[in-house]
Order: sequence, then C-alpha cells, then structure tokens
Amino acid sequence: MRINKYLAFKKISTRRGADELIKDKKVFINGKLAVLGSKVSVTDKVEIGGAKQKEYLYYAYNKPIGIETNSPREDLFPLGRLDKNSHGLLILTNDGRITDTLLNPKYFHEKEYIVRTSNKLRSSFKKKMEAGVNIEGYLTKKCKVKILTDFAFRVILTEGKKHQIRRMCSALFQEVADLKRERIMNIKLGTLKPNTLRIIKDEELVAFLESLGLTK
Repeated sequence: MRINKYLAFKKISTRRGADELIKDKKVFINGKLAVLGSKVSVTDKVEIGGAKQKEYLYYAYNKPIGIETNSPREDLFPLGRLDKNSHGLLILTNDGRITDTLLNPKYFHEKEYIVRTSNKLRSSFKKKMEAGVNIEGYLTKKCKVKILTDFAFRVILTEGKKHQIRRMCSALFQEVADLKRERIMNIKLGTLKPNTLRIIKDEELVAFLESLGLTK
C-alpha cells in the first residue's frame, strides 16, 4: 500500500495531507525517511515526526433557497448537496476523513426532511413511499414517512440519490412545492436562521464523529 493511502486509511491525514507531510520530511518507515510513492506493509513501522495536528472544524449551515450548494467560508467545504430550490441543513467542515464515510451509499446515515406538495397527498402515498419507489429503474431503499397535513409530510432517508425525494414524489404523482432538510444523523437544523452558521462541538460533535468511527 502506498504511504499516502496508508496514512489516510489510518485516519492520520488525507492523501494530499500525507503527501505534504512526506515532502516536509516528517514521515519515516522503519526509521528511514519516506518519499512520495513509498510503499508499506503490515509489518512496517511508520512514524510521524514533528507533524502539527490539524484543527478540524465542523459547522451546521442553513442553506437558503435560490443558491447552489457552496460554503460561505473558503476554509470549509460542504458534505453533500442540496439542489438550488431546496433549503436547510448542510454540514461544513475541513475534515476530509469523513467525506467517504458520510456520503458513500454503502453506509446508512439518517437524513430528515420536511416536504410540502402542491397537490393533495394521495391516500396511498405513505405506504408506497415507505416501501421504496422505482425511480428510472432504481428501487429506493425503505424510508420512514409521517403525514403532517394533506399537503405536507416528514421523511427520513438513509440514502441520498440525486434529487431523490423530488423524483420519488414525481413517480407517485406528487409535485414538490418546498423541500427542507432538518437533520443529518444527530445534527439538527433547529432555529438556525438562513445563511448562518453554528459550530458543532462538545457532546453533539463527539456523538457525530463516533457514529462515523472517528475521534476529533
């Protein structure tokens, strides 16, 4: 395994960050200075000398309607997306370690949305939505739906296909008027105002990272 992949696998840094450590002559394999492209095996001893611990940052952001998914801060990037006409919770971070674990479809992480429809919900909507919907040849995983009014429902998904909720609703002859994400795992939007940030910290952060198999 290449040394940069090894350091990323061990959650010591990202691959790019590992390359920087190697260039700065801070990575040693069996006591010898590593170079870009060095390979390691399970029996090798890898040491990091003088590496400064990166300060990882995590924020909840309320994305407004009408803008593309982005970050209001250059040092942070969004985990996942919300389409231009949707709004609500995004998690912003500089921690590349969690991107795959959070977004890879082989993992199951709850995301909760409030959806309003332009037309009245059909009597069979909840049952069909929860069972899984065929969207262009793909059968969505089972989800949880709670009907709030004749024109609104709450849904909890464990996957995130592109425009999934809108496509599921369309397949069930319901037109989405408003889509708002309120929760990602244990991180909740709460009363956060549109286009504002709040830091994720303390017990909330510990629970979030532990569920991803990480520590701060």
